[in-house]
Amino acid sequence: MLSVVPLAPVSESMSALALLALTGVSAGFPSPAEAYFDRPVDLNEHLIKDATSTFIVRVAGDSMEGGGISDGDEVIVDRSLTPRSGNVVVAVLDGELTIKRLHLTGSGVVLRADNPAYPHIHVPELSDLTIWGVVTRCLHRV
Repeated sequence: MLSVVPLAPVSESMSALALLALTGVSAGFPSPAEAYFDRPVDLNEHLIKDATSTFIVRVAGDSMEGGGISDGDEVIVDRSLTPRSGNVVVAVLDGELTIKRLHLTGSGVVLRADNPAYPHIHVPELSDLTIWGVVTRCLHRV
């Protein structure tokens, strides 16, 4: 199973993380006319919907690589969201934390890995399953 390490809750008392934003950055040829600063960007405003229920979690393992989540990435998890089929979630299955894609089927709950090297987990009816939160963003190093 893929494990997660909670880093820290996001709180409103944290100072806003702000960067100066460019109006646009060309991925082709540079354009000197577009290299003017517009205004500061508050990353909390863009990444976090509900600070009181949002956590940053570090991922350990590669079972979600097909979904763009790699070993060592940090993901933003919102516990206030209602999990839906197709969401990437942090789940607690029989006491073990894992990050998987949630699928609700007519025959039950399936936690799917986005890496074909890992089997899907068909959750037995009597298992203890808690969806701890919904992953909203992945902070991936390039």
